Amino acid sequence: MTSYATLDDWLAHIEALHAKPIDMGLERMREMVRRMDIRFSCPVVTVAGTNGKGSTCAMLESIYGAAGYRTGMHTSPHLLRFNERARIFGREATDEELSEVFEEVERARGDMTLSYFEFTALGILKLFQRSNLDVVILEVGLGGRLDAVNVIDPTAAIITTIGIDHTAFLGTTREAIGLEKAHIYRPGIPSLCADADVPATVSDHAEAIKADFRRVGRDFAVEVREDGTFDFRGRTLKFDALPKPALEGENQYRNAAGVLGIVDALVEKLPVERRAVEAGLTNVRITARFEHVTDTPCRTILDVGHNPQAAEVLRRNIDLTRREGETTLAVFGMLHDKDMRRVAEILRSSFDAWFVASLTGPRAASAEELSGAMREAGVESDRIRTYESVEKALAAARHEALQIGARAGNRTVRIIVFGSFVTVTAALEVLAREGVRR
Repeated sequence: MTSYATLDDWLAHIEALHAKPIDMGLERMREMVRRMDIRFSCPVVTVAGTNGKGSTCAMLESIYGAAGYRTGMHTSPHLLRFNERARIFGREATDEELSEVFEEVERARGDMTLSYFEFTALGILKLFQRSNLDVVILEVGLGGRLDAVNVIDPTAAIITTIGIDHTAFLGTTREAIGLEKAHIYRPGIPSLCADADVPATVSDHAEAIKADFRRVGRDFAVEVREDGTFDFRGRTLKFDALPKPALEGENQYRNAAGVLGIVDALVEKLPVERRAVEAGLTNVRITARFEHVTDTPCRTILDVGHNPQAAEVLRRNIDLTRREGETTLAVFGMLHDKDMRRVAEILRSSFDAWFVASLTGPRAASAEELSGAMREAGVESDRIRTYESVEKALAAARHEALQIGARAGNRTVRIIVFGSFVTVTAALEVLAREGVRR
């Protein structure tokens, strides 16, 4: 049996297995779960959706952690370290913990070929199983029906939002994509949808399998007050004047509605008091969800939005937070299999100048390809500048910010880095070298 001394060696080995990321079912995962005897006696929450999954998982972890529960959370992709994908009791899993469970996966798989996500998910699930947890939170990376995480039966499940993304795998309409995501639901369990515009395919599937379907606005809801606090109403729990979530952006109220809908649905299994809800909302942290990371040389925000639905949210957040007379610069890079033209069309009036970067990897769009899509979307050529990397685009945007500040005195400038996890990761690497982020 293969064995490796370091986590990096394990990840290189797993990457080399070359199984297709998606097949026509979960047979490999079901067989491996059986071989490894992976099971949970504590509640499991599965989170799917086009956008909002990471924020929802983070808020759930924060609230349940504040309530004193031992949490395990699996999300993907990671930004800087693989360890970000597995959090236990609110901390990242160590290299040693991950290497140990990967060795168990290697031993159990025999000659079976697994994809990168299947192999790593199995290891993380095994790590959670042996960690004596009170609640497990699992983010579905793609769709729902065929995702490796969907092999685990949840105690409660939520779809955060339904937009057009991953069309090669999930379909080209919200109805088709919603049905794929609705396969995280199970008969009899709380099955929530936090998207106010629920496709009929989602509610029909929930009814067909006799899930306990709960939809935002009917079974759980939030109402935002003028001072930024908000009220929540669920089937059991009711809270007035809860604090605004610490995560930036108007969309976080919608995410909080779904989070508290889950807390409401599981209140008999995992009782939570108001103080834990307040602490969880105010202390939650997550990287690159309209995140203000530094004021050097100007206010800089990271956002992993990379599809039209996320672009709409980003546009609203930019408008809501714009200061009088402010110049807003974009550092922008996308993958070529995303809807580059539509994202640019939505945001074409949000930025005074665009610093467009080529990304790396087989799915990466070049700056020239992306700028072409932007011009087709109506972004004027004189507002577009192209660079061979995110690092160079960010450096140029920073230089421009300093120049604007020097010319205009107190005029404020901000930079927003967005368009892909790859784009944000590259910016985070620059910030890490500067000591801004670890």
